[in-house]
Amino acid sequence: MQHFRHDGVDIAFLDEGAGAPIVLVHGFASTAQVNWVYPGWVAILSNAGRRVIALDNRGHGASTKFYQPSAYHPSAMAEDVRTLLDHLQLDRADVMGYSMGARIAAFFALEHGNRLRRAVFGGLGIHLVEGGGETERIAAALEAPALAEVHDSMAQMFRAFAEQTKSDLRALAACIRGSQVNLTREQVAAITAPVLVAVGTKDTLAGSAQKFAALLPRGRAFDIPGRDHMLAVGDKAFKAAVLDFLAEQP
Repeated sequence: MQHFRHDGVDIAFLDEGAGAPIVLVHGFASTAQVNWVYPGWVAILSNAGRRVIALDNRGHGASTKFYQPSAYHPSAMAEDVRTLLDHLQLDRADVMGYSMGARIAAFFALEHGNRLRRAVFGGLGIHLVEGGGETERIAAALEAPALAEVHDSMAQMFRAFAEQTKSDLRALAACIRGSQVNLTREQVAAITAPVLVAVGTKDTLAGSAQKFAALLPRGRAFDIPGRDHMLAVGDKAFKAAVLDFLAEQP
């Protein structure tokens, strides 16, 4: 992993391959390695002739940890992506995010649209507009003394995943409290880049891909067949749909 620093934030990232650049933004409690390297995304995209850039979001992996929710507004995390492009002297790139990474990618598309060619929002559908209500349940699970004391099944899943990725639980509790910011329908309508919205058919966390794609001026939906929120990210059909989408002419 390489590193760059801006405004007191140290961001770790990997940069592999050559060709048209794509930035990968991982999900909550994950890392660039867990979300993108292990499921094969970096290899597949680089083999397809792309320059693949994947960062550890603030609060995650080898990047700076903060313990105040205000540090994790999606606009601040989207700014990390923008400054990474500046650091690499890239004018524009494709951006793909999964789950929380899709939220960050959406804020990037809204606020830095001139730097974006096309985007993939994976693992997040209409709940980017209508979602909410799970934040404190997940934060409480992360702050619990032990996994065995978490009895909410959904929150337990996130705590177990955070432990698996050896994450900083206190930083993640601040992150979940600060990052769960929705977009309005009017803001979604202002995203002008082509966007692929991909959600597993068994994903109960993301909300409908079709409903969200319908709000986007140039959005389309893809149902990842038979996959839930955790398993969809490495799905072969999802990968094929993304490669086809990225290969389309501007």
